[in-house]
Amino acid sequence: MTTLRFTKGHGTGNDFVLLSDPDGALSLTPAQRAALADRRFGIGGDGVIRAVRSQHLPAGRAVLEHEPDAEWFMDYTNADGSLAEMCGNGIRVFARYLIEEGLAELPPGGTLPIATRAGIVDVHRLTAGFAADLGRWRLDGTEPLVRARGLPVARPGLGIDVGNPHVVVALASEEELEALDLGRAPLLDPEPEAGANVEFVVPADPLVVDGVGRIRMRVHERGSGETLSCGTGAAAAALAVRHWAGAGAPSAWQVTVPGGVLGVRMIPTEGGEHVTLSGPAELVYSGEITL
Repeated sequence: MTTLRFTKGHGTGNDFVLLSDPDGALSLTPAQRAALADRRFGIGGDGVIRAVRSQHLPAGRAVLEHEPDAEWFMDYTNADGSLAEMCGNGIRVFARYLIEEGLAELPPGGTLPIATRAGIVDVHRLTAGFAADLGRWRLDGTEPLVRARGLPVARPGLGIDVGNPHVVVALASEEELEALDLGRAPLLDPEPEAGANVEFVVPADPLVVDGVGRIRMRVHERGSGETLSCGTGAAAAALAVRHWAGAGAPSAWQVTVPGGVLGVRMIPTEGGEHVTLSGPAELVYSGEITL
């Protein structure tokens, strides 16, 4: 049996089990990771995050070739134990965890590069919370039909990649959003090969206040089910609504999710437009568990 020290954290209710493994000594199977995330028989969480120095993982070493300062790799798996490229809420919580554990320093206004399977993510420390530069985003060219429980008619979705895959669906009203049953995964036609997180969004009325767009969102995350929040999903949802709104739509958005409020901003760069995500990151408690 193996005894692990863990910390439980969350970002707007999107919760994670965090493990410190600087030397990459832990060898956890997908089933063991799923057991840690199990809400009845384990600690419980939407995912498991392992803190390991980049040099100890092949994906981390590949990132270090481009960014030598990315000492830490966020090894993230979904609640079912499957690997995921990145997690927008998780990376803010991961940064907070590294700081609290004394593994990294990030003063207010500073930047910490973190390695992920989606590449480098720069995390900035704000006065309250953190902001993560998710990098360049893209429309993936797909518009699958989406069926979900509580949605009488299939709706078209918009495929967006922000380091991991998303399909965003626009709904007509708050009532439609509330009527959804996301206990079962929405059906996509065609189904993306790697699956996708599916976001359902409703614009606020008015859509824009003081130059900031406002939307509400619910999400079903692949490998985790419905969650109280999805950071990359919030970014994808804001990007989709801006795309649909057309010219003149703002580049700053407020996304309300069941677990709180996230900020999304689109920033032009020489290499293409980046999208950033800001919000809180909380560590709730620490303990030990025996597998």
